[in-house]
Amino acid sequence: MSDPNPAVPNDDSDIRRMSFEEALAALEGIVSNLERGDVPLEQSIRIFERGEKLKTHCDRLLNAAEDKVEKIKASRAGKTDGTEPLDPA
Repeated sequence: MSDPNPAVPNDDSDIRRMSFEEALAALEGIVSNLERGDVPLEQSIRIFERGEKLKTHCDRLLNAAEDKVEKIKASRAGKTDGTEPLDPA
């Protein structure tokens, strides 16, 4: 069961050190707390702001991971012919 009044750090510097999975779990917790609707207004605003920062961090990590995912393009001779993005735009 979730804490009805979740503790939210005053400083969001911990977000930069979070893995994608940690940040996503924290974001899911925030969404759950906000959906319940029993968090005081000031705390709701604070956790919403933290949620925005977590979302931005998740987006940044996801984009970095997508940039690393490349498809190996082989030539007809079977040799590597460079790489290209997985989903070329």
